[in-house]
Amino acid sequence: MSTSKNDMRTPLARVLHLGSAKSGTQDHMRQRLTALAIAPLAIFFVVSLIALAGADYDTAHRYLAHPLVSILLLAFIGAVVVHMRIGVQIIIEDYVHTDGLKNLALVANTFFSYAVGLACVYAALKIGFGS
Repeated sequence: MSTSKNDMRTPLARVLHLGSAKSGTQDHMRQRLTALAIAPLAIFFVVSLIALAGADYDTAHRYLAHPLVSILLLAFIGAVVVHMRIGVQIIIEDYVHTDGLKNLALVANTFFSYAVGLACVYAALKIGFGS
């Protein structure tokens, strides 16, 4: 196995195929995958919003309570929350240089993302199950 002169990684990092951030490629691929899922789901979401513009409460409730609509809405919420968490994590890792503050920001980002996701899932399930 030949290594180039510009490869600054340690021998262990080369063996494990790790870059300097160790998870950058995995985060990059996960974010691209969520973006790929978000694209059609966002189109569905926007079309639904346009279709429901001006509708009364009962019509909107019946539409959102439909099982297929609820499932697509939950998939949209999941993809957006994961995408958001990864994006903010990357920003924190790139621009926060103090270790303690970086770790605190990463923990806060995770808790905030899951809190937003849980609130959205709760609302979607509450509508979906007819409450």
